[in-house]
Amino acid sequence: MVSIITYRDERKLFAVVGAVIIAASIALVQLQAARNGRPSVFTVAVQSVAVWLESSVASVESGARSTAAGIVSLPRLARENADLRTQVHALKRENRHLSETLAEDPDAGALLRGQFAYPTGVAARVVGYDPEKVSHTVTIDRGSRAGVRREAGVLTDDGAVGRVLAVTPFAATVLLITDATSKIPAVVQRGRWWGIATGSPQTGGVVLEYVSQDAKMRAGDLVVTGEGRSFHAGIPIGTIASVSASHGALYQTASLTPTARLGALDRVLVVSRTDAFQ
Repeated sequence: MVSIITYRDERKLFAVVGAVIIAASIALVQLQAARNGRPSVFTVAVQSVAVWLESSVASVESGARSTAAGIVSLPRLARENADLRTQVHALKRENRHLSETLAEDPDAGALLRGQFAYPTGVAARVVGYDPEKVSHTVTIDRGSRAGVRREAGVLTDDGAVGRVLAVTPFAATVLLITDATSKIPAVVQRGRWWGIATGSPQTGGVVLEYVSQDAKMRAGDLVVTGEGRSFHAGIPIGTIASVSASHGALYQTASLTPTARLGALDRVLVVSRTDAFQ
């Protein structure tokens, strides 16, 4: 009988022979590496693949644990987030309320700034003007029960308003700096020239008198209080509007525009001389 070997049988034979050759080669490489006392390239490759697989499995397990922990804490995080949103909304409402209050009443903001400078001052509100304008006075809603005393200085954040003329337990009368009987030691800030600031009922302003002829005053100069009975030095009184000097006169005179808004007073601060510091 004649044996017939097909093409398919030849491929199987070649595959078996190739496998035997590869196995022999691996065995030789392993044997050579063992003789040299070093791991073979095949051992290194197998170990590397094994380490990579173990690391991947560990990462997947860690991610799964983190995800599980995150899922468990989601309700707590949601509650904390909701609480924070509520607090933010409340703060926004409060901020809007304060902004609106200050916008409606600018004097309230000025009063707050004044109280920072004079922490022991008595905050008061103007509740009345002299209807006949015989004298330049206003009435405030704080009196001796609140600590207001005669001759105490009265001011706003913009500057001097006047001094306390009379006090009752629950109210006080303030003589404005524009009244003819108001006399305040004053200094032109730029050149430190001294004078007396007195009221000018005719103009509704203030006149700086008894300033030396040597003083080089000019429009726009700021005039502040000197040391006096009601105020310490440095509180703004007004700015110079014009300067007049007669030939042969010993002194100059300057017209001032008050820095405080005396025609629209609402809130003021009453400070004793010991508190009226700068």
